[in-house]
Amino acid sequence: MTSALSASPTPSTFRRVPLWAAIAAGGVVTSVALGTRSTFGLFLQPVVETIGTNRGTFALAIAIQQIVWGVCQPIAGAIADKFGTARVLAAGAVFFGAAMALMSTATSEAVLILSAGFLSGLAVATASFTVVLSAVGRMAPPEKRSMALGLVSAAGSIGQFVLIPLVRAILDRADWQTAAITLGVIGLTLLLFAPVLRGRSIDQVSAADRAAEGEARSLRDDLRRAGRSPHYLLLNAAFFVCGFHVTFIATHLPTYVDDLGLSERSGDVALMMIGLFNVFGSLAAGFLGGRFSKTRLLAGIYGMRAVAITAFLLISPSAATTVVFGAAMGLLWLSTVPLTSGIVTQQFGTANSGTLFGIVFLAHQLGAFAGAYMGGLIADETGSYELVWWIAIALGLMAMILHLILDDGPVPDEPALPRVGLAPAGGLATVVLVVGLASALALPARAAASDHDRSALTRLCAISG
Repeated sequence: MTSALSASPTPSTFRRVPLWAAIAAGGVVTSVALGTRSTFGLFLQPVVETIGTNRGTFALAIAIQQIVWGVCQPIAGAIADKFGTARVLAAGAVFFGAAMALMSTATSEAVLILSAGFLSGLAVATASFTVVLSAVGRMAPPEKRSMALGLVSAAGSIGQFVLIPLVRAILDRADWQTAAITLGVIGLTLLLFAPVLRGRSIDQVSAADRAAEGEARSLRDDLRRAGRSPHYLLLNAAFFVCGFHVTFIATHLPTYVDDLGLSERSGDVALMMIGLFNVFGSLAAGFLGGRFSKTRLLAGIYGMRAVAITAFLLISPSAATTVVFGAAMGLLWLSTVPLTSGIVTQQFGTANSGTLFGIVFLAHQLGAFAGAYMGGLIADETGSYELVWWIAIALGLMAMILHLILDDGPVPDEPALPRVGLAPAGGLATVVLVVGLASALALPARAAASDHDRSALTRLCAISG
């Protein structure tokens, strides 16, 4: 794994880097990007108190961040494929610095949404693990690819494990504005590591992949194949669930724990445990993904997520159970990423993997938008996160079913029509999402009706009394 990749018929002026260096640089980039993103839940209470708004507004900013990240991700992937990964990562570093600097000045909802929402979304899209994994996946030989992706994903968790206690320490000793500026400076350090992943898709594809794939297909051809493949579409639907889970938990777990009457540090430690144990989960996924069916492994991961969340809800809450829940979710956290990225590569090859995985990641971010925003909205209207937890359980079971029927083999030029079993699965995805969104949107109306009924009852009692 530490040796340089074999030569390929690319321009001789392009100098390849050793695979270990690509993995190390990619790990640092994902560590900073994912670590910064994971700290936003710690800002919820102090930012809400400073601006004088509610949880829903902060959740909306994070939801916008997720959707901007998702929409821009395929574009960032395509630019990285065509013009070079290093340029895209450098832009992400600048966006990170600007977003956190502006967020530190926020005194209104508009500035919060612009900084924590739009600019942060652009930052994470252009300096994200999606762009990094596509580059590393192309640079790694096929027999080492799954493990290389697992190593990069695992390294990304170190940022979460380190930055969460750092931000908490700054919040305790100074203020949230100082914490935001600190994160912005850390984001700018990515400029030092971006050059290691320099090169376009044509530069980074290994000789083995060129021999296996022959003449690379155009992006238009691969997009056509993807749009006609039911199994690629199912992969999108399943990754939606991952986005819902991780963003809801990362954004709202500290506040949920506080609502239970537990110390807010229990939520912080749980998020740290997610980062720590995600190292082991991602490494295991990378190792097992090269030896067993990726779809079966993903089915098991989503099924175990549903079990873990159910146990967390039903067992009497305590600091210990919260930390154990964080450790359990950490094992299942980003272990989905190398496996899902690997499936995209198996289905379409490496030539346009940045764009195609970017599209799958857009589905992930649609789920992230739903998880972040519904969490805040439902908590504001009902005073509890319980409904969102149960929606998360239902979605986990749905994703398990989708992966059990998903084929991760190469997509033919003319994909076959969907099997009969695919329609019920797609219908299940739609039903779960519609029910969840309808429940969230109906809450304000039900609350207003309840207030009206109480007012009417009060007037009736006054008249009869």
